[in-house]
This record gives sequence, C-alpha cells and structure tokens, in this order.
Amino acid sequence: MKGAELFVQCLENEGIEYLFALPGEENLDVMDALLGSSKIKVVVTRHEQGAAFMADVYGRLTGKAGVCLATLGPGATNLITGVADANMDNAPLVAIAGQADTHRLHKESHQVLDLEQLFQPITKYSSRILSPNTIAEVVRKAFKVAQTEKSGAAFIEFPENIAKMPVDSRPLLVRQPTLPEPAAARVETAAQLISKARSPIILAGHGVIRAGAWAQLAHFAEKLNIPVANTFMAKGVIPFRHPMALGSAGLQSKDYISCGFDTADVIICVGYDLVEYHPYLWHPTRDRTLIHIAATPAEVDAYYEVQVGVVGDLKHSLLRIAELATPHTGHALRTLRERLIRELGLHHDDTGFPVKPQKIIWDLRTALDREDIVICDVGAHKMWMARMFRCELPNTCIISNGFASMGIAVPGAIAAKLAHPERKVVAVTGDAGFLMNAQEIETAMRLKLAMVILIWNDSGYGLIKWKQMNQFGRPAHVDFSNPDFVLFAQSFGAVGLRVESAEALMPTLEQALALDTVVVIDCPVDYRENLKLTAELGEMVCPV
Repeated sequence: MKGAELFVQCLENEGIEYLFALPGEENLDVMDALLGSSKIKVVVTRHEQGAAFMADVYGRLTGKAGVCLATLGPGATNLITGVADANMDNAPLVAIAGQADTHRLHKESHQVLDLEQLFQPITKYSSRILSPNTIAEVVRKAFKVAQTEKSGAAFIEFPENIAKMPVDSRPLLVRQPTLPEPAAARVETAAQLISKARSPIILAGHGVIRAGAWAQLAHFAEKLNIPVANTFMAKGVIPFRHPMALGSAGLQSKDYISCGFDTADVIICVGYDLVEYHPYLWHPTRDRTLIHIAATPAEVDAYYEVQVGVVGDLKHSLLRIAELATPHTGHALRTLRERLIRELGLHHDDTGFPVKPQKIIWDLRTALDREDIVICDVGAHKMWMARMFRCELPNTCIISNGFASMGIAVPGAIAAKLAHPERKVVAVTGDAGFLMNAQEIETAMRLKLAMVILIWNDSGYGLIKWKQMNQFGRPAHVDFSNPDFVLFAQSFGAVGLRVESAEALMPTLEQALALDTVVVIDCPVDYRENLKLTAELGEMVCPV
C-alpha cells in the first residue's frame, strides 16, 4: 500500500471520527485514501483557521485529539491561530499539513516553508515524515503527546512524495500513560496546611475538567467547607447552585471574587494553569500560602511560589486530602456569594434598548437547558459571559482564555454540535469575531446542523473601547460598519432574525432554538454598561 493509505489507517487506529480539512495539491493522496472504506468522516471547511478551531473545540469537549488537515504554504500557515489556541488552552489537537516533494525542501521553492520549525513553538511536538517506514511511529507519538497531560497540540508535516511511496507496515498499538498516585507525604502536608488555615479559598482551573475530577472537587469543597472560585475556562467545574460556588475569577478588576482572594490566607489551586489567570492579578502581595494540586508540577513564577505541590492523579489527590484535612466551620465568604447572586438577577426584566449585557445573559441562560453548550468568542461579551452566565455542568460554556483568539465561536459551535448532536448549541459572539469565520455557516448548512449564532452587535471592537475609555478616557480607531446580518444569514440558506426590543429577545431565542437549522440572531447590545461596571467595581469595598 501507499504511505497515504497507511497514514489513514493510523488515524483510524487512533479512533478518529472527524477530520476537519481543506484539500490541496500536496495532500491529494491522503484525501483520496480517505474515500471508500475509511470510517473517518471528512468535514470540508471553508478556511483552514475554521478547521483548526473545530479540531480545537472538539478536542476540548471530548478529551480526544481533534484533527485538522491542510495543504502546504498558506494552507498550513492558516492553521496557526487555531493550533496555537489549542496548545495554550491545553486542548488535544493533531494538525497535519501536506508538503512539497522532499527533493525541493533544501532550496527556495514554490510555496515551501519549513513547517516543522514553524509549528515547533506552538505545539508540544512537531515532526516531518521523511520515510514511509516512520509514518506509524510519528502518528502514534503525535497523538500520545497531544493527549497526555498537559494536553495540547501536535503537528505532522507529510511530504507528497512520501505519501505516494509503497510501504509494508501497520499502525502501532494505542496506549496512553496513566497518571501516578500523589505522594503520601505531600498529601499529608497539604491536609495539615488546610486544617490550620483561617480563611482558605479554592481556585479551580481547567485541569479539573481535563481530569474529569469535578465530582471530587465538589466533594472536597463541601466536606471541608471551603468556597471555590473557578477560572473562565473552568466554568461549571462546580455547579453554580452548589453552596461553595463563588463564580468566575479573572475579570482583572476588583470584584467579589478578588475580595475572596484578598481575605484568604491559604489559596488551594486545583488543576490551575497560569495561562488561565496570571497570579500577579490574584496574589499581588506574594504573602499567602499556596497549595498546588494538579497532574503536573507547578510552573515557576514569582507570584506563584507554592508551599506544597501535590502532583498526580487529581481525583485521588482531592479524595485523599479531603479524608485527612479538618473541615472548616462557618463560611467566611458567604456574603460574596449572596452579592453575586443578587447582581445576576438585577436586569432580568430590563426593557432598555439596545439590550443590556446582563439581560442578554439572563434570557440566554433561561432559554437553554443545563446540558446545552455555549461557545463564547473573545471580546467584551466574553467578560460578561464569564462573570454572569451560570453553569451547572463543566464544558457547557467554552471560553478560550489561554490564547484568547477571536473567531473561535462559529467553527467551535460546529465542532460542539458534532461532538454532542443531542444538545442545543449556541455561538455567542461579537460582530467583529463573527465576521472572522462567518464563512463556516456554509459548512454548518452543508452538514445540516442545527445551531444558533447570537451576535452582540455594537459596530465596534467593544472590549478594546472599554479598555481605552478606562485608560485614556476616549476611544481610538475601534468603530466599523456591518452588513445586514439577517440578509447575510439568508444568503447561506440559514435563518436570520433581528431583536427589535428587549422584550423580544426571549421569544426570539426560543424560536431560534426550536428550528432545525442554522439561525443567526442580530442583537444590538448596550455596551455603556461596560463603563458602569468598571465604575461600580472601582468603588467597591470588600466586606470585612
């Protein structure tokens, strides 16, 4: 058989269900090998960035590497943003790009870049296949590395002449390493520090979701009576209805959650990655006792000097520490939770137009079931969603906050619907982020997917304007115009709806979610609330 045929067999051996791809001259043999008997479903996208984002979100939701494929040169470089996003968000992903014949890689040649070197800084593993006899090893290693904690991205460069060569080989046995048990001495030390703490708080990160340890975290918090703040990427890691849940940390401004860190003497970081929320923002004094509980050792940082690190299987670590530590009495941060709950409902019946962010979030949360999935793009709406969208389950509000790239919502929603066809899926996006990958609406329509795209329309780069107003008191070069989003949706054969009043938002959402197709909702948003929130937070005094 040809190298390309063995390559496809190796992908099948890894249990790949979907391949998000764009065809090109240098991956012709791979695309042809995917025809016929292959069980892999090829999702042809309209841009390589869309393919990478789909693989990114698919990997994050399933824990299995999402796979994207492009051709050489510009096809490969178009993958970079999505691959970097997956790597910094620790989502398992394997990216593949075709390459020119190896006989012209040593010189200046049409569309040729050194892709192995190009992808090396943004992946855990980057390799070029130089012989058909190494295909099985390279593919197995790429998936093993991508799916091993901390999970991330891997890249394979596949020259076209290697894909054509004959080979007599087979895929390798699939095995993933298991995490070690936590060291007993570290468990005991952590338990002692927690038992002696005056006012401990838990910072839960995305590693808890990757480890599938949310039930153990809830048990840990409830048994020891310690409140939990989650990062943006760990929304739902503890149910919002749980009495220990404080909501999301990471607004980068004084809020209720940062008050909790200010009053804590021991901060227990569980499955936390520095890329999610830099410690200088929540530990500026560098004088608190930090406990690191994760699958991998703590990163070195001046503001993250841990007293003890409990490294190993996260589920076992949480259960064993909970068995040894002494539960705390009272709930020193209950006031913070009560304030947050009051704030969430303040604008649920607001009639102002354009619609306030708080009202949009309240209605969206009300319209969705607890298992439904929201894919949040990057912009001002992300800050509001992270702060105010209530989650009861993990992986029901996907936010990119490592690389934090605009344009992820629409392709991400396609991946979410493929991963969980039984759930409703909503892409929450700003008008700027939407148009970065709006072409993937055609992909969703071709696949006959039902999903909703909710556009927060302010005709500008809202988050940048928010920061400009805070820093300079005036905006600079952030305004633009938009197409008619209703007609734009209809041009793809999708349904376009426009919100004309605050009262119309809920019935519009309900109508959209009931339709068995792609629905784009144009919702004007009142981002004057951004500056009001900043002013309120600036005046906020932490309760004693």
